[in-house]
Amino acid sequence: MQRLTTYCGRDALAHPPSVRAERPVIRARLLRGVALAGSLVLTSVAVPASVAAAAPAQSRSHAAGSQDAVLAFDPSRYTTITVTVDGRPLQVRWYKEICYVANPVAAAAQQPGGPGGGTTTISNTACGYQSMNVFVPESAFGDQRAPIYFAVNNSGWMASYIRASVTAGAAYNSATSNVGAALKAGYVFVDVASRSRGLIGADGSFPGKAPAAVTDAKAAVRYLRLNDTAMPGSAERIVVNGTSGGGALASALGASGNSAEYTPYLAAVGAAGIDAKGRSTLRDDVFAVNAYCPITDLGNADIAYEWLYNALGTRETTGQNLSPAAAAETAARFAAYEKSLGLRNPDGSRLTAATMLDTIQQEVVRSAETYLKEDPAHTIPPLGGTFQFTAGGTTKSYVNDWIDVDTATRTVRSVDMTKYLAFVATQAALKTTPAFDAVGVAGNTTSRTETNLFGPPTQRYLNYTEYSWNHNDVPGDGSGLDDTGLTWKQYTAQPSTTVDDQIHLINPMDFIGTKADTAPNWYVRHGTRDRDTAFTVSVNLDRALAADKQVEDLDHRLAWNQPHAGNYDVPEAMAWIDRIVQKAGDPLA
Repeated sequence: MQRLTTYCGRDALAHPPSVRAERPVIRARLLRGVALAGSLVLTSVAVPASVAAAAPAQSRSHAAGSQDAVLAFDPSRYTTITVTVDGRPLQVRWYKEICYVANPVAAAAQQPGGPGGGTTTISNTACGYQSMNVFVPESAFGDQRAPIYFAVNNSGWMASYIRASVTAGAAYNSATSNVGAALKAGYVFVDVASRSRGLIGADGSFPGKAPAAVTDAKAAVRYLRLNDTAMPGSAERIVVNGTSGGGALASALGASGNSAEYTPYLAAVGAAGIDAKGRSTLRDDVFAVNAYCPITDLGNADIAYEWLYNALGTRETTGQNLSPAAAAETAARFAAYEKSLGLRNPDGSRLTAATMLDTIQQEVVRSAETYLKEDPAHTIPPLGGTFQFTAGGTTKSYVNDWIDVDTATRTVRSVDMTKYLAFVATQAALKTTPAFDAVGVAGNTTSRTETNLFGPPTQRYLNYTEYSWNHNDVPGDGSGLDDTGLTWKQYTAQPSTTVDDQIHLINPMDFIGTKADTAPNWYVRHGTRDRDTAFTVSVNLDRALAADKQVEDLDHRLAWNQPHAGNYDVPEAMAWIDRIVQKAGDPLA
């Protein structure tokens, strides 16, 4: 495994039995889950014991699915545009808004997200959230070996309407633009739209509920596999890129390759490679994942966040502990959860709540020293010096009272974790408590947290964590103990409940180390001053991937002094992609 440290002495990754991938699921419950995911057609589908048993080794030959005929790619339907990359003109063939499913979910013309929190009007109501733009640079016009750079664009797990990252006449710098770098390298660039939270259907419902985003990403991969011989690029070299919620989507897609648990959802939207008997005849695993600050493991994200920012009193010392009782109750759940994962550090020691802060500290040190050694011009201010960050045209200064660097050896002497976490929480204010499932709690009905990713399509939101469910106090919202009379444990124990399946199906941690075909290559970055999700989330993802024998190349790091953002290291990321592509060899061999 290619990484900066060597992993050894690992146990198999353990998951709590209730959330383990490939778990038995009652067929009726799965079918209900399809309806809750927001599809227009409820299809009765028999779930095969293993997609791998049904799928052939190569994507270029498979038994035709019932939807496949209408999903054929037309290689003649493109528009040629010219862009400039590094000052040189480049012709690009643009295949516009290809609908990658046979039964797309119709969307309302007015969608949330307009200026000032208003609405925006979309033109493609028929398939604007389940289509892709494909851009082929001239060097790849006839190249079926070129990698496919598969970009998902949904931040915060929000629905992603079709976009065109490549536009006629645009100029790109390959040192700073991942779009320009991919085109210059001769990769096929694909912008993938997907349903997710916030989407309003033509019938007024909310058809983007989990696992819609993952279902759609898998359907897009299957479209590329179905049409591999007709399209430029190789579906055996799909590199998925995403940031924030997109990083989480990329991670879930990369971890759950070919899992039969998604088959009914794929059948309902008319994804390629589902035959008349509901069996999968195509694969949806991917070659590589390039994820930035992934907001993932949502079912446990609140407990991780509160633990991190309460373990050393960060909320208290920065004056951001408006709900101390809630923060303490939520944080108290972290130790048991972390222990349940059974993860280990590079030195073989167990990763637990007791060792997590030391682990994060080591990752911060590694980040700083990597940054210093990358370029002689890179510096870190001395103790008492100042960090300066510019955002939105405004520059702010922060005193360095937490990291001590030896300038002669360009190594880190020490990191004060209490002051470091206070620095992270000061340069960007912490999220409220709860951080990710806040709607319905303390009378909150307007929070932008991920609560509206869950529940049936007929309901605006549904609490998806135990604390928020049990503390929901908004009458009539259909969520929580107050409306149902059931505690979280009682509610999720019901056979008809689907929210626990929704949580599971978008969580990569539930699939890594299981029978799912996890992507063999991973590049994960999380900024050292990113307060949007706990550092524990990316650390756990890294350790889980390192324990999965299917993973061949893993490059995870906290990115020095980066906020919640992505694609800030384009040359490094593209060099990694080029290396793994070269190492893998000819995809047609």
